[in-house]
Amino acid sequence: MALSGTALHFSGHQYLRHRLVLSILSGKPVKVDKIRPEDKNPGLRDFEISLLRLLEKVTNGTVIEISYTGTAVLLKPGVISGGPVTHECPLSRSIGYFLEPIIMLAPFAKSPFQLTLRGITTDDRDLSADLIRTVTLPHLQLFGVADGLELRIKKRGSSPGGGGEIQFLCPVVKQVKTLNFVDPGKIKRIRGIAHAVRVSPQFSNRMIDASRSILNRYIPDIYLYSDVYKGADSGHSPGYALSLLAESTTGALHCAEAVSQPGVAPEDIALAATRALLEEIRRGGCVDRKHQSLVLLMMVLGSEDVGRCRMGEPTPRTIQFLRDVREFFGTSFKIVPANPSEPTSGELLFSCYGSGYTNINRSAA
Repeated sequence: MALSGTALHFSGHQYLRHRLVLSILSGKPVKVDKIRPEDKNPGLRDFEISLLRLLEKVTNGTVIEISYTGTAVLLKPGVISGGPVTHECPLSRSIGYFLEPIIMLAPFAKSPFQLTLRGITTDDRDLSADLIRTVTLPHLQLFGVADGLELRIKKRGSSPGGGGEIQFLCPVVKQVKTLNFVDPGKIKRIRGIAHAVRVSPQFSNRMIDASRSILNRYIPDIYLYSDVYKGADSGHSPGYALSLLAESTTGALHCAEAVSQPGVAPEDIALAATRALLEEIRRGGCVDRKHQSLVLLMMVLGSEDVGRCRMGEPTPRTIQFLRDVREFFGTSFKIVPANPSEPTSGELLFSCYGSGYTNINRSAA
Protein backbone atom coordinates (compact mmCIF):
# COMPACT_ATOMS: atom_id res chain seq x y z
CA MET A 1 0.00 0.00 0.00
CA ALA A 2 1.58 3.25 -1.11
CA LEU A 3 2.04 5.57 1.86
CA SER A 4 1.94 9.27 1.27
CA GLY A 5 4.40 11.20 3.42
CA THR A 6 2.00 14.13 3.86
CA ALA A 7 -1.08 12.05 4.74
CA LEU A 8 -2.64 12.62 8.14
CA HIS A 9 -2.56 9.42 10.13
CA PHE A 10 -5.30 8.00 12.38
CA SER A 11 -6.02 4.64 13.99
CA GLY A 12 -9.24 2.75 14.60
CA HIS A 13 -12.64 2.51 12.93
CA GLN A 14 -14.50 4.75 15.39
CA TYR A 15 -14.65 8.12 13.64
CA LEU A 16 -14.02 7.02 10.06
CA ARG A 17 -16.92 8.98 8.52
CA HIS A 18 -16.04 12.44 9.69
CA ARG A 19 -12.32 11.92 9.02
CA LEU A 20 -13.09 11.08 5.39
CA VAL A 21 -15.31 14.18 5.14
CA LEU A 22 -12.63 16.44 6.64
CA SER A 23 -10.07 14.96 4.25
CA ILE A 24 -12.20 15.70 1.17
CA LEU A 25 -13.07 19.23 2.32
CA SER A 26 -9.51 20.16 3.31
CA GLY A 27 -7.87 18.41 0.33
CA LYS A 28 -5.43 16.59 2.66
CA PRO A 29 -4.89 12.84 2.19
CA VAL A 30 -5.75 10.66 5.18
CA LYS A 31 -4.56 7.20 6.23
CA VAL A 32 -6.57 5.21 8.74
CA ASP A 33 -5.06 1.96 10.03
CA LYS A 34 -5.66 -0.56 12.83
CA ILE A 35 -9.29 -0.98 11.72
CA ARG A 36 -10.57 -3.77 14.04
CA PRO A 37 -7.24 -5.68 14.00
CA GLU A 38 -8.18 -7.90 16.97
CA ASP A 39 -11.70 -8.71 15.75
CA LYS A 40 -12.45 -12.26 14.60
CA ASN A 41 -13.66 -10.59 11.40
CA PRO A 42 -10.96 -7.90 11.00
CA GLY A 43 -10.98 -4.86 8.73
CA LEU A 44 -13.64 -2.70 7.13
CA ARG A 45 -17.31 -3.72 7.32
CA ASP A 46 -19.55 -3.81 4.26
CA PHE A 47 -21.21 -0.48 5.14
CA GLU A 48 -17.83 1.26 5.48
CA ILE A 49 -16.72 -0.02 2.07
CA SER A 50 -20.09 1.06 0.66
CA LEU A 51 -19.50 4.55 2.10
CA LEU A 52 -16.09 4.69 0.41
CA ARG A 53 -17.73 3.68 -2.88
CA LEU A 54 -20.36 6.42 -2.43
CA LEU A 55 -17.67 9.05 -1.75
CA GLU A 56 -15.92 7.83 -4.89
CA LYS A 57 -19.16 8.36 -6.87
CA VAL A 58 -19.82 11.90 -5.62
CA THR A 59 -16.22 13.07 -6.13
CA ASN A 60 -13.94 13.19 -9.14
CA GLY A 61 -10.33 12.07 -8.95
CA THR A 62 -10.51 10.58 -5.45
CA VAL A 63 -8.08 7.66 -5.00
CA ILE A 64 -8.98 5.09 -2.35
CA GLU A 65 -6.55 2.30 -1.47
CA ILE A 66 -7.59 -0.48 0.90
CA SER A 67 -4.94 -2.81 2.30
CA TYR A 68 -5.02 -6.53 1.53
CA THR A 69 -6.43 -7.39 4.98
CA GLY A 70 -8.89 -4.45 4.96
CA THR A 71 -7.46 -3.07 8.23
CA ALA A 72 -6.01 0.10 6.63
CA VAL A 73 -7.35 2.60 4.11
CA LEU A 74 -5.70 5.55 2.35
CA LEU A 75 -7.82 8.28 0.77
CA LYS A 76 -6.41 10.93 -1.55
CA PRO A 77 -9.22 13.43 -2.08
CA GLY A 78 -10.42 14.81 -5.41
CA VAL A 79 -13.05 17.46 -6.11
CA ILE A 80 -16.69 17.12 -5.04
CA SER A 81 -18.58 16.78 -8.32
CA GLY A 82 -22.20 16.27 -7.19
CA GLY A 83 -24.87 15.87 -9.87
CA PRO A 84 -27.23 12.89 -10.18
CA VAL A 85 -26.01 9.85 -8.19
CA THR A 86 -27.80 6.62 -7.22
CA HIS A 87 -26.46 4.31 -4.53
CA GLU A 88 -27.65 1.04 -2.99
CA CYS A 89 -26.93 1.03 0.75
CA PRO A 90 -26.26 -2.33 2.45
CA LEU A 91 -28.85 -3.50 4.98
CA SER A 92 -26.35 -3.47 7.86
CA ARG A 93 -26.82 0.31 8.39
CA SER A 94 -29.58 2.73 7.58
CA ILE A 95 -29.56 5.45 4.93
CA GLY A 96 -28.80 8.04 7.63
CA TYR A 97 -25.27 6.64 8.05
CA PHE A 98 -24.50 7.43 4.40
CA LEU A 99 -26.46 10.67 4.17
CA GLU A 100 -24.86 12.46 7.14
CA PRO A 101 -21.37 12.76 5.57
CA ILE A 102 -22.89 13.66 2.17
CA ILE A 103 -24.86 16.54 3.75
CA MET A 104 -21.56 17.97 5.04
CA LEU A 105 -20.03 17.82 1.54
CA ALA A 106 -23.02 18.69 -0.67
CA PRO A 107 -23.02 22.53 -0.43
CA PHE A 108 -19.43 22.58 -1.75
CA ALA A 109 -19.99 20.45 -4.84
CA LYS A 110 -19.39 21.45 -8.45
CA SER A 111 -23.04 21.03 -9.43
CA PRO A 112 -26.19 20.60 -7.30
CA PHE A 113 -26.67 17.17 -5.75
CA GLN A 114 -29.47 14.86 -6.85
CA LEU A 115 -28.75 11.82 -4.73
CA THR A 116 -30.96 8.74 -4.59
CA LEU A 117 -30.25 6.25 -1.80
CA ARG A 118 -31.99 2.89 -1.38
CA GLY A 119 -32.03 0.78 1.78
CA ILE A 120 -33.30 1.08 5.36
CA THR A 121 -34.82 4.49 6.12
CA THR A 122 -35.15 4.11 9.92
CA ASP A 123 -33.15 2.14 12.45
CA ASP A 124 -32.04 2.64 16.05
CA ARG A 125 -28.36 3.41 15.33
CA ASP A 126 -28.37 6.37 12.93
CA LEU A 127 -30.51 9.40 12.21
CA SER A 128 -33.70 8.44 10.40
CA ALA A 129 -34.75 9.98 7.09
CA ASP A 130 -37.54 11.84 8.99
CA LEU A 131 -35.15 13.57 11.38
CA ILE A 132 -32.72 14.43 8.59
CA ARG A 133 -35.59 16.04 6.67
CA THR A 134 -37.10 17.95 9.60
CA VAL A 135 -34.04 18.77 11.75
CA THR A 136 -30.72 18.33 9.92
CA LEU A 137 -31.67 20.31 6.80
CA PRO A 138 -32.99 23.32 8.81
CA HIS A 139 -29.56 23.39 10.51
CA LEU A 140 -27.98 23.82 7.08
CA GLN A 141 -30.37 26.70 6.38
CA LEU A 142 -28.80 28.58 9.31
CA PHE A 143 -25.69 28.84 7.14
CA GLY A 144 -27.44 30.14 4.03
CA VAL A 145 -27.90 26.80 2.22
CA ALA A 146 -31.61 27.08 1.56
CA ASP A 147 -32.98 27.36 -2.00
CA GLY A 148 -33.67 23.92 -3.41
CA LEU A 149 -32.57 22.02 -0.28
CA GLU A 150 -34.95 19.07 0.02
CA LEU A 151 -35.25 15.47 1.13
CA ARG A 152 -38.05 13.35 -0.27
CA ILE A 153 -38.97 9.99 1.26
CA LYS A 154 -40.22 8.03 -1.75
CA LYS A 155 -40.53 4.67 0.01
CA ARG A 156 -40.03 3.59 3.59
CA GLY A 157 -37.88 0.61 4.50
CA SER A 158 -37.69 -0.91 7.96
CA SER A 159 -34.93 -3.14 9.27
CA PRO A 160 -34.01 -5.90 8.40
CA GLY A 161 -35.47 -6.09 4.87
CA GLY A 162 -35.09 -2.46 3.80
CA GLY A 163 -36.66 -1.51 0.50
CA GLY A 164 -36.83 2.22 1.26
CA GLU A 165 -35.80 5.02 -1.09
CA ILE A 166 -35.01 8.69 -0.51
CA GLN A 167 -34.04 11.52 -2.80
CA PHE A 168 -31.75 14.29 -1.56
CA LEU A 169 -31.49 17.59 -3.43
CA CYS A 170 -28.95 20.22 -2.38
CA PRO A 171 -27.89 23.51 -3.99
CA VAL A 172 -24.27 24.64 -4.17
CA VAL A 173 -23.01 27.76 -2.41
CA LYS A 174 -19.96 29.94 -2.87
CA GLN A 175 -19.42 30.34 0.87
CA VAL A 176 -21.40 29.56 4.02
CA LYS A 177 -22.54 32.35 6.33
CA THR A 178 -21.14 33.02 9.78
CA LEU A 179 -23.34 31.68 12.58
CA ASN A 180 -24.21 33.69 15.68
CA PHE A 181 -26.70 31.58 17.63
CA VAL A 182 -26.49 32.16 21.37
CA ASP A 183 -30.10 32.49 22.53
CA PRO A 184 -31.80 29.08 22.90
CA GLY A 185 -35.20 30.67 23.63
CA LYS A 186 -38.15 28.77 25.10
CA ILE A 187 -39.81 25.73 23.54
CA LYS A 188 -42.92 26.90 21.69
CA ARG A 189 -44.06 23.91 19.66
CA ILE A 190 -43.56 20.16 19.40
CA ARG A 191 -44.03 18.28 16.15
CA GLY A 192 -43.77 14.58 15.44
CA ILE A 193 -44.18 11.89 12.81
CA ALA A 194 -45.42 8.43 13.74
CA HIS A 195 -45.10 5.96 10.91
CA ALA A 196 -46.11 2.34 10.62
CA VAL A 197 -45.36 0.06 7.66
CA ARG A 198 -46.66 -3.46 7.10
CA VAL A 199 -48.39 -3.42 10.51
CA SER A 200 -51.81 -2.19 11.60
CA PRO A 201 -52.20 1.56 10.94
CA GLN A 202 -53.63 1.71 14.45
CA PHE A 203 -50.07 1.37 15.80
CA SER A 204 -49.19 4.95 14.83
CA ASN A 205 -52.34 6.26 16.57
CA ARG A 206 -51.43 4.34 19.71
CA MET A 207 -47.94 5.89 19.68
CA ILE A 208 -49.42 9.38 19.24
CA ASP A 209 -51.82 8.92 22.17
CA ALA A 210 -49.08 7.64 24.47
CA SER A 211 -46.73 10.47 23.56
CA ARG A 212 -49.44 13.10 24.06
CA SER A 213 -50.15 11.71 27.54
CA ILE A 214 -46.74 13.09 28.62
CA LEU A 215 -46.29 16.11 26.32
CA ASN A 216 -49.69 17.66 27.00
CA ARG A 217 -48.46 18.58 30.49
CA TYR A 218 -45.93 21.03 29.05
CA ILE A 219 -47.26 23.05 26.11
CA PRO A 220 -50.52 23.10 24.13
CA ASP A 221 -49.03 23.46 20.63
CA ILE A 222 -48.39 19.79 19.83
CA TYR A 223 -49.07 18.27 16.44
CA LEU A 224 -48.19 14.61 15.88
CA TYR A 225 -48.71 13.44 12.35
CA SER A 226 -49.55 9.85 11.42
CA ASP A 227 -47.74 8.78 8.27
CA VAL A 228 -48.93 5.53 6.70
CA TYR A 229 -47.29 4.06 3.60
CA LYS A 230 -49.12 1.31 1.76
CA GLY A 231 -48.20 -1.46 -0.67
CA ALA A 232 -44.87 -1.29 -2.49
CA ASP A 233 -43.96 2.05 -0.86
CA SER A 234 -43.81 0.44 2.58
CA GLY A 235 -40.66 -1.65 1.99
CA HIS A 236 -40.01 -5.30 2.72
CA SER A 237 -40.25 -5.52 6.53
CA PRO A 238 -42.81 -4.54 9.16
CA GLY A 239 -41.89 -1.76 11.58
CA TYR A 240 -42.95 1.49 13.18
CA ALA A 241 -41.24 4.47 14.77
CA LEU A 242 -41.92 7.85 16.36
CA SER A 243 -39.76 10.90 15.54
CA LEU A 244 -40.24 14.01 17.65
CA LEU A 245 -38.84 17.52 17.41
CA ALA A 246 -39.22 20.54 19.66
CA GLU A 247 -38.77 24.04 18.27
CA SER A 248 -37.98 27.10 20.38
CA THR A 249 -38.94 30.76 19.98
CA THR A 250 -35.51 31.46 18.44
CA GLY A 251 -35.59 28.47 16.06
CA ALA A 252 -33.45 26.04 18.10
CA LEU A 253 -34.39 22.43 17.34
CA HIS A 254 -34.12 19.38 19.61
CA CYS A 255 -35.03 15.94 18.33
CA ALA A 256 -35.43 12.35 19.49
CA GLU A 257 -36.84 9.14 18.12
CA ALA A 258 -37.52 5.54 19.01
CA VAL A 259 -37.87 2.57 16.67
CA SER A 260 -39.98 -0.59 17.01
CA GLN A 261 -38.38 -3.60 18.65
CA PRO A 262 -39.64 -7.20 18.73
CA GLY A 263 -42.10 -7.74 21.55
CA VAL A 264 -42.27 -4.09 22.64
CA ALA A 265 -45.66 -2.36 22.58
CA PRO A 266 -46.08 0.85 20.50
CA GLU A 267 -46.93 2.74 23.71
CA ASP A 268 -43.52 1.89 25.20
CA ILE A 269 -41.74 3.01 22.02
CA ALA A 270 -43.62 6.33 22.18
CA LEU A 271 -42.75 6.84 25.85
CA ALA A 272 -39.07 6.13 25.14
CA ALA A 273 -39.03 8.72 22.33
CA THR A 274 -40.88 11.30 24.43
CA ARG A 275 -38.56 10.93 27.43
CA ALA A 276 -35.54 11.13 25.13
CA LEU A 277 -36.90 14.41 23.73
CA LEU A 278 -37.41 15.86 27.22
CA GLU A 279 -33.86 14.79 28.10
CA GLU A 280 -32.51 16.62 25.01
CA ILE A 281 -34.42 19.76 25.98
CA ARG A 282 -33.06 19.49 29.54
CA ARG A 283 -29.49 19.52 28.20
CA GLY A 284 -30.22 22.94 26.70
CA GLY A 285 -28.28 24.84 24.07
CA CYS A 286 -29.28 25.87 20.56
CA VAL A 287 -28.22 22.62 18.88
CA ASP A 288 -28.99 19.08 20.02
CA ARG A 289 -26.38 16.37 20.51
CA LYS A 290 -26.93 14.65 17.17
CA HIS A 291 -26.11 17.82 15.19
CA GLN A 292 -23.17 19.26 17.12
CA SER A 293 -20.57 18.05 14.59
CA LEU A 294 -22.45 19.41 11.55
CA VAL A 295 -22.88 22.88 13.07
CA LEU A 296 -19.28 23.07 14.33
CA LEU A 297 -17.94 22.02 10.91
CA MET A 298 -19.98 24.70 9.14
CA MET A 299 -18.73 27.27 11.68
CA VAL A 300 -15.14 26.32 10.81
CA LEU A 301 -15.88 26.63 7.08
CA GLY A 302 -17.66 30.00 7.54
CA SER A 303 -16.49 33.37 6.26
CA GLU A 304 -13.51 35.01 7.98
CA ASP A 305 -15.38 36.22 11.03
CA VAL A 306 -16.05 34.98 14.55
CA GLY A 307 -18.90 32.46 14.69
CA ARG A 308 -20.59 31.68 18.01
CA CYS A 309 -22.99 28.96 19.06
CA ARG A 310 -24.39 27.85 22.40
CA MET A 311 -24.62 24.10 23.00
CA GLY A 312 -25.11 21.56 25.73
CA GLU A 313 -22.23 19.36 26.85
CA PRO A 314 -20.31 17.93 23.88
CA THR A 315 -20.56 14.20 23.28
CA PRO A 316 -17.35 12.10 23.04
CA ARG A 317 -17.89 12.07 19.26
CA THR A 318 -17.99 15.88 19.17
CA ILE A 319 -14.86 16.16 21.32
CA GLN A 320 -12.95 13.90 18.94
CA PHE A 321 -14.38 15.82 15.98
CA LEU A 322 -12.98 19.09 17.37
CA ARG A 323 -9.54 17.47 17.71
CA ASP A 324 -9.69 16.22 14.13
CA VAL A 325 -10.83 19.64 12.84
CA ARG A 326 -7.71 21.12 14.44
CA GLU A 327 -5.57 18.53 12.63
CA PHE A 328 -7.13 19.18 9.21
CA PHE A 329 -7.92 22.91 9.27
CA GLY A 330 -5.76 24.21 12.12
CA THR A 331 -8.87 25.81 13.68
CA SER A 332 -9.34 25.72 17.44
CA PHE A 333 -12.50 26.64 19.33
CA LYS A 334 -12.78 28.86 22.36
CA ILE A 335 -15.14 27.08 24.75
CA VAL A 336 -16.48 28.92 27.82
CA PRO A 337 -19.44 28.31 30.15
CA ALA A 338 -22.55 30.00 28.72
CA ASN A 339 -23.81 30.93 32.21
CA PRO A 340 -20.81 31.68 34.46
CA SER A 341 -23.28 32.64 37.21
CA GLU A 342 -24.79 29.11 37.17
CA PRO A 343 -22.00 26.56 37.73
CA THR A 344 -24.47 23.65 37.60
CA SER A 345 -25.55 24.48 34.04
CA GLY A 346 -23.77 22.31 31.48
CA GLU A 347 -24.30 24.77 28.60
CA LEU A 348 -21.19 26.00 26.80
CA LEU A 349 -20.47 28.77 24.32
CA PHE A 350 -18.40 27.62 21.34
CA SER A 351 -16.70 30.31 19.26
CA CYS A 352 -14.17 30.09 16.44
CA TYR A 353 -12.71 32.18 13.67
CA GLY A 354 -14.03 30.91 10.30
CA SER A 355 -11.44 29.67 7.81
CA GLY A 356 -13.10 31.56 4.92
CA TYR A 357 -13.57 28.33 2.95
CA THR A 358 -14.78 29.07 -0.58
CA ASN A 359 -16.24 26.56 -2.99
CA ILE A 360 -13.65 26.40 -5.76
CA ASN A 361 -15.40 23.39 -7.33
CA ARG A 362 -18.52 25.36 -8.24
CA SER A 363 -18.93 25.64 -12.00
CA ALA A 364 -19.27 29.24 -13.18
CA ALA A 365 -22.94 30.16 -13.31
